[in-house]
Amino acid sequence: MMREVLMPAAITETRVLEMDRNDPLLKLRQEFFIPENTIYMDGNSLGLQSRPAARRVEQVMVDWRNRGIGGWIDGTPPWFTLSETLGNMVAPLVGALPHEVVATGTTTLNIHSLVASFFEPCPGRDRILADELNFPTDLYALAGQLRLRGLDPQRHLVRVPSRNGRTLEEEEIIAAMTDDVALVFLPSVLFTSGQLLDMPRLTAAARERNVLIGFDCSHSAGAIPHRLHEWGVDFALWCSYKYLNGGPGSPAFLFVHERHHGSRHPRLPGWFGFIKSKQFDLLPDFSPQPDAGGWQISSPGVLGAAAVAGALEVIREAGIDAIRERSLRLTQLLMRLVDERLSNPPYSFTIVNPREPERRGGHVALVRDHENLRIASALRARGIIPDFRPPDTIRIAPVALYNTAHEVYRVAEALVEIVDNREYTRFPVTRGAIT
Repeated sequence: MMREVLMPAAITETRVLEMDRNDPLLKLRQEFFIPENTIYMDGNSLGLQSRPAARRVEQVMVDWRNRGIGGWIDGTPPWFTLSETLGNMVAPLVGALPHEVVATGTTTLNIHSLVASFFEPCPGRDRILADELNFPTDLYALAGQLRLRGLDPQRHLVRVPSRNGRTLEEEEIIAAMTDDVALVFLPSVLFTSGQLLDMPRLTAAARERNVLIGFDCSHSAGAIPHRLHEWGVDFALWCSYKYLNGGPGSPAFLFVHERHHGSRHPRLPGWFGFIKSKQFDLLPDFSPQPDAGGWQISSPGVLGAAAVAGALEVIREAGIDAIRERSLRLTQLLMRLVDERLSNPPYSFTIVNPREPERRGGHVALVRDHENLRIASALRARGIIPDFRPPDTIRIAPVALYNTAHEVYRVAEALVEIVDNREYTRFPVTRGAIT
């Protein structure tokens, strides 16, 4: 079991500054472009740009300028195999073998592609098990896949309910793995409350019942170590623009366990998933790569992929275990500050993410009876960037690679002052297009 990181008995600004001075991982903050006069706590939505990412993108521009189409073979690195190169770089972060991971597509496209390939309904076993708290795009894609098979999502998409509207109970998910379920698809971390599901337990339960299981790891990849191969997860996918810091719209990743290589084929084939050595034979019949690469559909967006490659340099230098340890330390600090300074009236903030380190992801989720939307707006006006998820959740994500303990301290101070001074009353009660 993961142990909680020890905090000082009394949290003062002096002690928080000392925490930063003694933190060896904080040297990597200089590798990121930090927006001026900003405390950026939204890395669970879009990570900040790193200097290596910028250099990698510039290298692609140079290769394109100097080599033209030759960059596909002679680029630095070659564009033709860039998706596989990125898969090799990411594989250790998620506990996968190199040939089990590839960079391709987008999160939602990869849900469609993998579910289409792994969901094989038959009479009496024709349901997909999900949960009611998952990010909406996952549920849209699952419903769409059911409709493509002529099945009714109202009957065939089973969504495990939440007792409290914030978290899920693993035993209830396992109990819902009944004989009529053909596929389980769940998030690794709930996007609102930040609950980290017990992936090895759920995977073991699915395998005991001969049910295939996949995970959307968008809110955990780059922040939490996984052992996807060892656990026996059938498939997984994740974006690269949150904790992996790949940039807006950067390519996603997918994982297919090697036991499925060769025996299960992509149901949404495309030419970039063709056997590499024969791809330019331009044959009419599809022959997929005999590994995760077979699930590629289109050629990669090389500029976006290059940014991911640069961002991964920083993550690999830090090490995923050190990232996780520091992330837990920062979120624990924020929770302590909320408990001590913001839990009682007139502040009345409640922490709704699990407190146990083995059950929480990389952000802290705060709720309050009223005014959370306007409080989030007041934070932004002060240069503090969280995000808001309806109906009432402020998500604060102190990212291990570039946020400081002192920034966490200042966020808590700002919340106190915003409520004391009623600063939130200056902002509208309706949200903008993006929160």
